[in-house]
Amino acid sequence: MLDETDFKILRALQFNARIANVDLAAQVGLSPTPCWNRVKALEENGVIEKYVTILDHAALGYPDTVIVEVTLDRHDDNALEKFEATLAGLPEVIEAYLASGEYDYYIKAAVAGAEGYERFLRQRLYKIPGIRHSRSSFMLRCLKQTYSIKVEAGQSVPKRQKTKR
Repeated sequence: MLDETDFKILRALQFNARIANVDLAAQVGLSPTPCWNRVKALEENGVIEKYVTILDHAALGYPDTVIVEVTLDRHDDNALEKFEATLAGLPEVIEAYLASGEYDYYIKAAVAGAEGYERFLRQRLYKIPGIRHSRSSFMLRCLKQTYSIKVEAGQSVPKRQKTKR
């Protein structure tokens, strides 16, 4: 069970994962060793999954974001696994979700304008066998971007279920 201090640590790390432990400890009202022990416990218990560096796609030459909805022509395990494995290797793909509903997959890709998008479709995505239909939307502006839910004091934490990543 997480307590208020754990939530303070999580909130601080959400905004600066590179904060020095001594600074984190001061911010949450602990001495450095207990703070470090709590962070390690949060990591070991899977509450903190990983630390990442967030890159600016525009600065790297990929200023546009496209959401591609994809329907496959087959839905057996083999077809899904092959599609997912190939999709995971495409460098433009930032996120991909297996979904319920009208489309089987929702794919978020970073591209360099219409030409970059066409290149992504023709040279990468449409080379994956089994795609029956796709639909795409260019994102005009990002209104909110976060990488985890906002943790709140007193929030109950459901038992964690392992998912395939």
